[in-house]
Amino acid sequence: MRQLEYFLAVVDHGGFNRAAKALYIAQPSLSQAIRNLEKELAGPLFHRIGRRVVLTDAGHALIEPARQVIRSVEVAQASVASVRGVLRGSVAIASMPSPAVEPLSGMIEEFTRRHPGVQVVIKDAPVPQAVIDAVRTGVTELGLLSAWDLPVAADVNLFPVERQRFVLIAHPEGPFRPGPPVRWERLAGQRLIVGEPGTGLRRLVEEIRASGVDLTIAVESEHREAFLPLVLRGVGIGVLAEAWRPLAERAGALVLDLDPPASLQLALVTRKGWLSPAATEFHRAATRNL
Repeated sequence: MRQLEYFLAVVDHGGFNRAAKALYIAQPSLSQAIRNLEKELAGPLFHRIGRRVVLTDAGHALIEPARQVIRSVEVAQASVASVRGVLRGSVAIASMPSPAVEPLSGMIEEFTRRHPGVQVVIKDAPVPQAVIDAVRTGVTELGLLSAWDLPVAADVNLFPVERQRFVLIAHPEGPFRPGPPVRWERLAGQRLIVGEPGTGLRRLVEEIRASGVDLTIAVESEHREAFLPLVLRGVGIGVLAEAWRPLAERAGALVLDLDPPASLQLALVTRKGWLSPAATEFHRAATRNL
């Protein structure tokens, strides 16, 4: 098991040097452990190219089984501990940016209040498929995604949580004033700050364009946290999920609804089969009021 942990550390940290630092072991010891693992498996797991390492086909094939082995041991340890009435360990969740603001923060607040001994780890996943892949491959046990239409995924479970509307974020001294929802045609001629292709934010902008509204993409950003500062600096207006409304209003931005409205479906993702006690309890708490 130790060798598999070392193997995954090299994969996740992108090389032996950074993996050794993260594991607090000497690099020669790490290299020897990987060589021993390769000997046991009768094949190389990495191509050594100077200081770089690149996964071989065998290395790629080992990632998912290795994560499952590590996760199985962690689940076993946590399950034994839970029999004693103590919920310990950690629960990892892959989340897209906007759902991580809300409702994930509220889910974590309730969960940690009930189970202060469990560490929650949040992993970034920019698009729905990245969330599904993280859960499917064992990087995390749980995921939270948002999508225009929920994807079909045979190897994970999806539990609809809520819908989140899109809102317009604008400078308080910009082209819009507080009032009723902004019709799409009023966005004509505006400069927009948008998300990357493949996201619900970008799809909405493309639908507005397809309706005949001529607008300009000023900034394309994978970082949702950059939208608000850019808006407040007058770079353009932004479209974000409603999860960002409280933060935007506190920062002094103008937040307006859109007409016609558009929204995303949010869903909690779990792998099929057993979950650790911590993940089971988090899922139970997150879906209690659904």
